Order: sequence, then structure tokens, then C-alpha cells
Amino acid sequence: MLDLNTTWFILVGVLIIGYAILDGFDLGVGIIHLFTKDETERRINLNAIGPVWDGNEVWLLTGGGALFAAFPVVYATVFSGYYIALMLLLLALILRAVSMEFRSKVENKSWRNFWDKAFGIGSLLPSILFGVAIGNILKGLPINEKGLFTGNFLGLLNPYAILIGLLSCAMFLMQGAVYLSMKSQDRQRQRAEKVAQASWITMICLYLIATLSTMVISPFLFDGLLKNPLFYLVFLLLILSIVYLPVALKMGKQMQAFISSSLIIASMTGIMAISLFPRLVPSATNLAYSMTIYNSSSTPRTLTTMLIIALLGMPIVIAYTVFIYRVFKGKVILTKESY
Repeated sequence: MLDLNTTWFILVGVLIIGYAILDGFDLGVGIIHLFTKDETERRINLNAIGPVWDGNEVWLLTGGGALFAAFPVVYATVFSGYYIALMLLLLALILRAVSMEFRSKVENKSWRNFWDKAFGIGSLLPSILFGVAIGNILKGLPINEKGLFTGNFLGLLNPYAILIGLLSCAMFLMQGAVYLSMKSQDRQRQRAEKVAQASWITMICLYLIATLSTMVISPFLFDGLLKNPLFYLVFLLLILSIVYLPVALKMGKQMQAFISSSLIIASMTGIMAISLFPRLVPSATNLAYSMTIYNSSSTPRTLTTMLIIALLGMPIVIAYTVFIYRVFKGKVILTKESY
């Protein structure tokens, strides 16, 4: 039955997927930028995401706000446990935003090189940290019977979480490379397609390793999974998207490749959500201490009120996003006003 708690679980999931798809290609382009040497290509990288990157990050803010409103206990516990990691994440995101604005303020090669490196590192670090955070949730956080986080920062840097971090990095790199192939031309487009194909292969290998590792480390995620028809639907979507992406790139259909890449991210996240449900944060101490959509949610009145607000606000966010992408569609053309 689709009750309020389940509805909010789905809404938070949709916001996370939206962020992963949209800011995922921003981060991916930033990683590519870290290894780009040509000044013109660097400017194309920046201008490919320049008009949309800040709008993409709205999805992260909205997702965090939705989690706080609907599941405040999870918000408090996870954010307190991830405190140092979150500070590093915020530092990287701030550095990334500042780099885009500052690099063109001084006509000096060393100045631009410094901010280009800062932009690349500010994109690479979040790409890994987001995955590390998800990996720890899939593994289970050390939560006691009072719902308190009892671990430490070093404990979050375990091999499994780092594996998921590398997977998310490869996934975002693939998304960014496919997006850049749509926005660039000639040699730069060809190189972006090669990066997309290489990261696609890397992502598949890491995903297989991560799946096998999850079976050993978190077998509870597979309880009842094969009996859920929704899992097979999402899994089929994942397989079709993975298979079609290199085909679309080879045929020169960059937009279809981008849609395939986005569906890969959406379906991977969907499978994770299905395996977790109704848990939000499993407890590594004792599964009975896990935070679920029922024992960590706000009151029914709060959930109802916030749902009305969400139903009114989400169409505006979606309409704004669609409008911006329609305005700035097509290949990047550099002008004096460009980054």
C-alpha cells in the first residue's frame, strides 16, 4: 500500500536520482577537465556546464531538505556521523564553484592552471565521497538502540565503501563524457566518446565486483529482492541501457547515449532503493536497530503538509530545468563573455 511514508521514500529517491543524473555530468566534466591541457578545450568544458551547474545543485539542496522534513531522525544521525566527510564535500563544492568564476579574472597562465586544478579536484572528490557515503549505508552504519552513531570518520573509509566510491566516480565520469560529446565538436568530441566508452567498461567491472561484494557484506539487502516484480523491471531497464549506450555512441547519437547513461544511473539507484526498502539506514550493530521509513519519520500531519508543498513546488523546479536546457541546447560556441 502506498502510504505517506512510502510516498516520501519515493520522493526522496527521485530527488537523489535527479541530482545524480544532472550534477553527475557536471562532476564528470570536471574530472575530464583535470586532465585537459588545451586552453580552448578547457573553456569549452567550463561553458558546457556553466549555464546549468548551479541549477543542477538545487536538486541536492531539495533532497537534503526533503530528508530533513520527512525523516529528521535519519537526517540528524547520518549528518552527524558523516560530519567530517560533509565538511570535505562542502569545501570541494565551494572550491569548484569559485574556480569557475575566478579563473578568467586574471590573464595569467599560472593563475588559470591553479584554478583549473582546483576545479578538477573539486569535482573528483565529491564524485568519490558520494559513493563512499552510499557504500557505508549499504554496508550498514554503527547505530545503537537509541539511534546514535557510534563510529568514527576512519571507520567510514572501509574497502567496501571505497569500492562504491570508485564506482560512483566511474559512473559520473561516463555521464560527463557523454554529455561533453553532445556539447563539443571534432577531436574533443571524439576524445569524449573514447572516455565515455572506457568509463562505461570500468563502471560495468566495478558494478559486478560491488554486487558480489554486497552479497557477502550485506546479504540482508537481497532478502525478498528476487520476489519483487519491480526489481526485475528496473533490472531489465539497467541491462538495456548498459547495452545500448556504446551502440548509440558508435552511431553518433549522443543524445540517445546521454539518455542511456542517465537511465543507468536511475536504475542503479532504483535497485539500491528497492533492496533497502523499508529501511533507510541499516544498523551494522544490530539490524533491529535500523532506521526505517516508519520509526524515523515525521508526524502524519507534517508528511501531509510537506507533500502538498512538494506537489506544488516540484513542477516549478522541473519546468525551470526543462526551460534552461532548451535555451542552452546545442554545441558550445565561445564568445568574449564565455568563461
